Amino acid sequence: MSTPIRIGTRDSELALWQANHIRELLERLGHKTKLVPVKSTGDLVLDKPLYEMGITGIFTKTLDIALLQGKIDIAVHSMKDVPTQLPDGIVEAAILERASPYDVLVHKGLQFLDQEGAIATGSLRRKAQWLYKYPKHKISDLRGNVNTRMQKLNDSDWNGAIFAEAGLHRIDLTPKNSIRLDWMIPAPAQGALLVATQDNNVKCLEILKKIHHPETAYCVRLERDFLRRLEGGCTAPIGALATISENRVHFRGVLSTLDGTRQIFLEKSAAYAPNLEYGKAYAEEILQNGGVDMMKEIRLQLNSNHA
Repeated sequence: MSTPIRIGTRDSELALWQANHIRELLERLGHKTKLVPVKSTGDLVLDKPLYEMGITGIFTKTLDIALLQGKIDIAVHSMKDVPTQLPDGIVEAAILERASPYDVLVHKGLQFLDQEGAIATGSLRRKAQWLYKYPKHKISDLRGNVNTRMQKLNDSDWNGAIFAEAGLHRIDLTPKNSIRLDWMIPAPAQGALLVATQDNNVKCLEILKKIHHPETAYCVRLERDFLRRLEGGCTAPIGALATISENRVHFRGVLSTLDGTRQIFLEKSAAYAPNLEYGKAYAEEILQNGGVDMMKEIRLQLNSNHA
């Protein structure tokens, strides 16, 4: 393209790192680029938990509008923030090779784990899974970009806070006092970057094929199909992780109650073939194993919180 590819991004340090990463890849392929930072509602409103704001796509909506209005050519997202249903006219143009999908605990010493303690997170999924494992602990809401949340932890009397490992690694902010929570099932598509564009932008669609990673795309599609079938949006405590090794797909999924007292857990392994899609079937197993009633309970509780 003779004119620069306009890359839309949120303006946090992590989002800018992600956009600059895409920029470098595209410029290596010989394309001119230009960053266009914008602020999302999720970045501007920090005094409410995400689930109380009652919208999906809270971190992506501003970029979606900019795309549809032709103010940017492509948008870069943390894929876990992207609703499972994209707006009409916008498509997934590239999914990059995934970084770590896992969560980490940044802590002030681990002696609290076997006693009462205080943990901070703004995620219902992290809260529910943590309370399932550590029911004596108290959970505080934690919002803001990665740097803001890290500072809030340092200034607080919390024992620790939970972060996405990929985010900390990308901006070189992983402290020594952190441990990977490999028992905690991540958010669907956590660690993956999505580049979106308009469905009629033929040039960008063709260019972005060159940075697309098919195996990551397969895994995150499986996870997001699982999420969509459970009707989780970005509010229900749903975790999903698919990986590929030795030509097999390995999957772990979980649906939890909001208070973390109950979980429905699923672990599967199946042959890997790009044309086989397991996400919906795995979600059906969860639903048939008590998930229908659990989702009704979650929706009722969330609706009463909004009231």
